[in-house]
Amino acid sequence: MKNNFEKDKQYYKFCMYGFFKNLRFFEPFFMLFLKEKGLSFTEIGSLYAIREILINLLEIPTGIVADGLGRRRSMIFSFLSYIVSFFIFYVSKSFFIFIFAMIFYSFGETFRSGTHKAMIMEYLSLKNWKDYKVEYYGNTRSWSQIGSAISSIIAAILVLYAGNYSMIFLASIIPYFIDLINLSTYPKELDGDIQKINLKDIKLHFKNVFKGIFNSFKNKEFLKAIINSSFYAGYYKSMKDFLQPIIKMLALNIPIFLFLNDQKRVSIFVGIVYFILYILTAISSKNSSKIVKKYKTLEKPLNLTMIIGLLSGMMSGIFFVFELYYLSTIFFFLIYIIENLRKPIAVSKVSQEIDLKSMATGLSTESQFETIFTAIMIFFMGLIADISNVGISLIVLSIFSILISNIFRFKISSSR
Repeated sequence: MKNNFEKDKQYYKFCMYGFFKNLRFFEPFFMLFLKEKGLSFTEIGSLYAIREILINLLEIPTGIVADGLGRRRSMIFSFLSYIVSFFIFYVSKSFFIFIFAMIFYSFGETFRSGTHKAMIMEYLSLKNWKDYKVEYYGNTRSWSQIGSAISSIIAAILVLYAGNYSMIFLASIIPYFIDLINLSTYPKELDGDIQKINLKDIKLHFKNVFKGIFNSFKNKEFLKAIINSSFYAGYYKSMKDFLQPIIKMLALNIPIFLFLNDQKRVSIFVGIVYFILYILTAISSKNSSKIVKKYKTLEKPLNLTMIIGLLSGMMSGIFFVFELYYLSTIFFFLIYIIENLRKPIAVSKVSQEIDLKSMATGLSTESQFETIFTAIMIFFMGLIADISNVGISLIVLSIFSILISNIFRFKISSSR
């Protein structure tokens, strides 16, 4: 089917951003890296929680800064923070030093989260392509997943070559430097309405933005939209790295590559599994608009994808307990696929309920809710995993999430 928007130079810059941003070579091995350093699941969960809490505290202020002082500068600062974080992870071995790495990583996340989405929405508005938000965002997001797929293969090769997980953090600096250059070429129009402002303008802008946030929270539809989106996203983020110990058990229980040591066998499996996974998520992200077209509203697919994703997590945990690791991996795949199906839909739903001038702030508000859910879930995931095992923690958190999600689902009238 022919696209209703032009794939111009800026479209490919957006795609390039997502591609290089997702060349995070450490991601498929991050939890295994921390376990190799001697951390318990509870300590790992604590690190994740610290990161998410910091993100939560910084999310709204940095969203305001992005809207008021320039989104491009915010993005560049974000990527510089990421690079510092990667270097600290590369050289350190201590849980407490890792906290500093997480602090810089949190600054990177908060200055990035919501800001680039707002730039895309701004561009669609300027080009009068607002009706194609799901298709456009889904297409650009699919390149992020392609980047992740390629990243997993490169990461596996790096681990095989280096014999440890530390090298992947050093290698991750390269694509982030390339994206710094890419971001610096974005047009000024994507900074939003405010370009150069003095101290009085900053004060006025902060006042107007907080007023806009307050008014948004009086909008029940907007509040329901951000909570529905952020709850599953928080579940996904708290769960996603627990795929790594599942793959590790899968690799160690299949009698192939026996001539390699355990770490190298695991690295091969991780590379292959994540490559397949990210190809599938790229396809799901790109085709999310097809799901939307089957429904009259966005609410139905958001509700449906949420319950399928949560049930998939529960089933993955059950199969892990029974040592059916290949089935556990397959159902875990669905958690990823569902997140990438529903993300463009959720972004479109949220953007319907927020003023374009405060888009970065509105989307950052959504991210703030997301980090609260993630911080709580990831800490208890780690705690339960240490007390019992990864499978039990998946089951417990998934069942709890299914029960809680009833509060956040959209009410669908029979006429829809």
